[in-house]
Amino acid sequence: MQTNYHTGLSDAQVLESRQKYGANLISPPEKKSYWKQYFESLEDPLIRILLVALVLSIGVAAFQFYKGMEPASVFLEPLGVLLAILMTTGAAFAFTVSANKKFDALNQVSDDTLVKVIRNGNVCAIAKKEIVVGDIVLLETGEEIPADGKLLEAISLQVNESTLTGELVAHKSVNEADFDTQATYPSYRVYKGTTVLDGHGILEVQTVGNATEAGKVDVKMQEDSAVETPLNIQLNRLAHLISQASYVIAGLIIIVRLTLYFLHANSIDWLSAGGFLLNTVMIAVTLIVVAVPEGLPMAVTLSLALSMKKMLSTNNLVRKLHACETMGAATVICTDKTGTLTQNQMQVHETQFYGLADNLLTNNEISQIITEGIAVNSTAYLDYSDSKKVKALGNPTEAALLLWLQSQGMNYLTLREQSPVVEQLTFSTERKYMATVVHSASLQKKVLYVKGAPEIVLANCQQVLVNGKLLPVESYNEWIQEQLCNYQNQAMRTLGFAFQVIENEFAPFYEGRLTADTHLVFLGISAISDPVRMDVPPAIATCFRAGIQVKIVTGDTPGTAKEIARQIGLWTEDDTEHNHLTGVEFAKLSDAALLDRILDLKVMSRARPLDKERLVKLLQQKNQVVAVTGDGTNDAPALKAAQVGLSMGDGTSVAKEASDIIILDNS
Repeated sequence: MQTNYHTGLSDAQVLESRQKYGANLISPPEKKSYWKQYFESLEDPLIRILLVALVLSIGVAAFQFYKGMEPASVFLEPLGVLLAILMTTGAAFAFTVSANKKFDALNQVSDDTLVKVIRNGNVCAIAKKEIVVGDIVLLETGEEIPADGKLLEAISLQVNESTLTGELVAHKSVNEADFDTQATYPSYRVYKGTTVLDGHGILEVQTVGNATEAGKVDVKMQEDSAVETPLNIQLNRLAHLISQASYVIAGLIIIVRLTLYFLHANSIDWLSAGGFLLNTVMIAVTLIVVAVPEGLPMAVTLSLALSMKKMLSTNNLVRKLHACETMGAATVICTDKTGTLTQNQMQVHETQFYGLADNLLTNNEISQIITEGIAVNSTAYLDYSDSKKVKALGNPTEAALLLWLQSQGMNYLTLREQSPVVEQLTFSTERKYMATVVHSASLQKKVLYVKGAPEIVLANCQQVLVNGKLLPVESYNEWIQEQLCNYQNQAMRTLGFAFQVIENEFAPFYEGRLTADTHLVFLGISAISDPVRMDVPPAIATCFRAGIQVKIVTGDTPGTAKEIARQIGLWTEDDTEHNHLTGVEFAKLSDAALLDRILDLKVMSRARPLDKERLVKLLQQKNQVVAVTGDGTNDAPALKAAQVGLSMGDGTSVAKEASDIIILDNS
């Protein structure tokens, strides 16, 4: 379908597209009726044995009562078996329904959010569920991308793709020279469910609903991929043993009784023999019924239900009873990185401002320049509405700097109000820096503040501020490069900071860039990372002591993935590339080749959603009990395929739908 992105689709083209490609709705998982949920509880192997025993005991009781051999009390035996079945299945059903109600309240999703599109030559707002293939969508900072497609325009566009790949910041461009060839997804495409962090763009929608990457994951997640848990395997073996043993003993009773009868009979009265045979069969059937442990299923169910209740008290919502036991039997844990091992919020790890004594902020002119520059030369904001956690609005890296200011006792909003902006160049992937001119409250002059890629900022500086002195930048260039290399080897993002006092009517910007006449002063650098959760390293150590393997599966870069693995104690000096694979390498290898290597694998980087699922299934072929933790849409297929899937409470709805346990406090 040919479209003109200046005019968008006409009403007739919208109807044609919707009819041809469908609506922008992901098919929700089929909700099971209460009856279906209840009957599923009858699939337990021991319950099946009890059902057989119930039928047999009713037959025996009816025969004995009809023949006058026993009074009506003979029906108490089948009644007891029936009560055992009803109590066991009823308890399991009640706990499952209760957990599902809590889950539904936690997992509500709306497709009525408004997005801006161009139709009939006009910009209009429609619900994202009304988007069709061919629509032209205007993307703005803070908005969720409603469908998959290619970018027609991208201005300083940065997208949070953590729900699909684990990457907090993905740079998007329509300029081929700026494409990231190592990115998990192409730089000129954006995907449903991801969020615009900065900049703006124009999107031509190419796939909607189930055809989107998020939709494919959701549909795949809904496929029946039931995996037998260790408890189910053990109960099946027990049920098989009980049934086989009772059948063998019953058969022996019939054979021995009939043999003794015919050996001691002087003459055979076939009518009497028939009665003896029927009585023998009744004895055998009674033995089969008695051999069934009616109380065992109830004991197992109550034990799991109590575990389920106890886990809820520690912020773990268990959706399926078996998950309590299975988690304790896990031999391998496959975990994503962002939001599970890390805090999913960029933070300043360290700053190196050379003009400060011991790098500490004090109430002097240099400190004021640094804090003012960070506050005003930014497009991010902080949301304090949640008393438990400050939320970053905008670029996570810029928000990390504002959080650092807050930790230093500085209010970035106050600093911004005191120093109004005169001109600004927002960050772009082409420039790799941001520059802002303000009326400085600290210097009472116009000041240009610049921050960005350290090598770019340094290239525009003539001097560096060291201990209050202005020195040539060349004399410190090698030293600064060593610091940057050290941080980058730890998979941290680095930013360089500079400033210049604007004298007279000097114009620092020309055609969207810094002019060649700028004389910037380099202030220093900062190292920013998504820090590891404090409780993760000891948890990993506990897993190792318990004999449980841990494998990181993430869409992030190899360097970042291995560095996080090192920080949590998973990656050691003895590990080599034999212990690491990228998603591309993983996809190229055959199942046979991977099975020889899979147990040694510690880190998989640049992984796509279905790579994780394949990894889980290969581990299961090696007789491993696999637990998967994750919070993104990309984790859903693996969560579903694992013996037990654990999602984070603030994860995506798709991830939570696929999981067996939801960790409400994200720990």
